[in-house]
Amino acid sequence: MKRRNFIKNTSLTAAALGTGCSAKAASKFAPMKLKGNINHSISRWCFGKYSLEELIAGVKKIGFSAIDLIGPKDWDTLKKHGIDSSMCNGAEINLIDGFNEKKNHEQLVKNYTEMIPLVAKAGYKNLICFSGNKRGMSDEQGLANSVVGLKKIMSLAEQHGVIIQMELFNTKVDHPDYMCSSTTWGVALCDALGSENFKLLYDIYHMQIEEGNVIQTIRDYHQYFGHYHTAGVPGRNEINDGQELNYSAICKAIKATGFKGYLAQEFIPTYENPFDSLEEAVLICDI
Repeated sequence: MKRRNFIKNTSLTAAALGTGCSAKAASKFAPMKLKGNINHSISRWCFGKYSLEELIAGVKKIGFSAIDLIGPKDWDTLKKHGIDSSMCNGAEINLIDGFNEKKNHEQLVKNYTEMIPLVAKAGYKNLICFSGNKRGMSDEQGLANSVVGLKKIMSLAEQHGVIIQMELFNTKVDHPDYMCSSTTWGVALCDALGSENFKLLYDIYHMQIEEGNVIQTIRDYHQYFGHYHTAGVPGRNEINDGQELNYSAICKAIKATGFKGYLAQEFIPTYENPFDSLEEAVLICDI
C-alpha cells in the first residue's frame, strides 16, 4: 500500500483494516528492553491492514509507545492505551497540493488554524505539512510562496507550542515533481520563516535516494530537523542488511546531535509476520 492511497482511505473502519496476521502472532525475537537513546515510533500507514487497536498492541509488546500520522478521530484510542501521536496529520490537503502554490493558501490556512489548537489541547506537538508539487514553478518562487502561506499560521503554532514539520520527499522514485526534495531548499525555508516552531521532517529513505550523504547531512543540519523517518533503500522495505543504509550508524549520528524527538519506522514490511519486521527495525535502531 502506498502512503498516498492510505491517506485517501483513512475513513475506512477498523474492521475493514483489521485483516492479516494478528499482532499476537509469535515473534522470533525475545522481548526487548529498549535503551532509551532513541524515541521509537511507527508510521500508521505502513501497517494499514491492521486495526489501530492491533497496531497499538503490537508496538506495546515490542516496548515503545508512539505512532506517526494519526489524526484527531483516533486520538482518544491512543490516549486510552497511553500511546503518543508522535506526528499528527489531517490539516494537509494532500501530498501534491501544498504551501508552494498561493491558490492553496486559503484552504491550508483554514485547516491549520483549526487543527493547531486541537493538537495542543490533545497534548501533542508535531503537525505535518507538505510543500506540494512544482508544476513548472521555480524553486525560488515556490520558496517565496511557501513563506507567505506559512507565516499566516506560525504565530498560532508558536502560541500553542505546536511544531509544523514539512517532510522531505525524493523525486526520483516516489514523488516526481515534489518541491521540498532537497535539504538545502528546506533549510532555506526554515531560515526565511525564522521560527523554532517550523522544522523539517528528515526522511532518511527519501534523502538517500535524492541526495545521499545522510550522516554528514544530519551532522550539518540537525538543528533544522524535528523528526526522522526510516525505510530500506532500495525498495522501501525492511532496514536490515539486505539494503544499503547502515541504520545503526545513522542512529548513532542522530543521538550524537542531542536529538530528543522521534524516529519513526516508515518501511513496507515483507516478512510473514510484519511485527517481526518492526521488532527487528527497532532493535537495529536502538543504539
